[in-house]
Amino acid sequence: MTQGFRVFRVADKVRESEIITSFYLEPTDGAPVWTVKPGQYLTLRVPNAEGTILKTYSVSCDASEARHHRITVKREAGTNGAPDGIGSSWLHDRIEIGDEIDIAAPRGTFYLNEDSSRPVLLLSGGVGLTPLVSMLHRLQASGRDVYFLHACENGQVHALRDEVLSCENDRTRPLFVYRAPSGADRDAGLFHAEGMIDKAFLQTHVPIGDYDAYICGPTPFMAAMYQLLLELGVRKSQIAYEFFGKATTLEALVEKPAAVAPSKAASRAAPTIQALTFLTDPDAWAADDSAAETVAETALKNTTAPNGDVTFRKSGASAEWDGSAGSLLELAENAGLNPDFSCRAGICNTCKCGLIAGEVEYFEDPLIPPEAGQVLICCARPKGAVVLDI
Repeated sequence: MTQGFRVFRVADKVRESEIITSFYLEPTDGAPVWTVKPGQYLTLRVPNAEGTILKTYSVSCDASEARHHRITVKREAGTNGAPDGIGSSWLHDRIEIGDEIDIAAPRGTFYLNEDSSRPVLLLSGGVGLTPLVSMLHRLQASGRDVYFLHACENGQVHALRDEVLSCENDRTRPLFVYRAPSGADRDAGLFHAEGMIDKAFLQTHVPIGDYDAYICGPTPFMAAMYQLLLELGVRKSQIAYEFFGKATTLEALVEKPAAVAPSKAASRAAPTIQALTFLTDPDAWAADDSAAETVAETALKNTTAPNGDVTFRKSGASAEWDGSAGSLLELAENAGLNPDFSCRAGICNTCKCGLIAGEVEYFEDPLIPPEAGQVLICCARPKGAVVLDI
């Protein structure tokens, strides 16, 4: 067994909505469950045609739960063998109570800041509510004001609704927004507003304050919420989000919104935030071997630079490491390159490439360390000048 994994048994499997199911996971070794920070995720080893792949799912239960971890998983519709649906389909269709799964310890930097005393905004879309529900449970004993705003299609796909409502009290207010509620949803009063969350909705339902904000959901939802929070005066340093995608920050995304058809705002006012579509089509870089060698030699000679230059050997491109990028992967993307990646968290090894020269350091330890001469660029920074086989 790969170091860092433990075997867990599925103690329970609970359907939360038409497309979302929770899995309660207990360790088989008799040892306590891992300590987890509210918002972190687990990594599961999932079988596929080539052997196994690694998939990550947020812990959705109270982080202080000592008996089990819980993950709450949406069935994803992978197409033509695409990996998006492999993990969720395996869990939904193949895994039953009593089955065993290899799981690695909690990871991730998206978690609740428990040292802060500021009021909290939890903004989720779809299955993105899972890490925020874990945060919500922990916040119940904090004495902080909490606003839990959740957007989804309708009541049929709304997971963990009753659990969130059970946390409601004088300091915690849940608000649900359905984009297309059914007649049954309306009759039962399952939601607070119809349409989309917009600026007017937030101004109406959330008092002005100095908030810590946490966002999780589909990328267009997160980009819209990020933009709204900035417009309402929330500081960037107090907005946290979990992001996996070609763009490296929500700030970069909201600078280039695409024009789309209008949508109905939840406030019933004119829609100021609409669904966003983002396309990544980086320029193609090309250079012959001699040009690439020249660039590499120049970078290696520049060892006196404060942070070092990074050379991408195959493409003939180079970039200065000045601290503006969080990782070598982000630096490559900022330089117009399109390296392979999947998790952006040192888990899957998809971003592994050759380290031709120089040294790197990991700011997050890889789950499975690469072999000598290789580097995971998603969680590494250069120590001086380096040359990568990209």
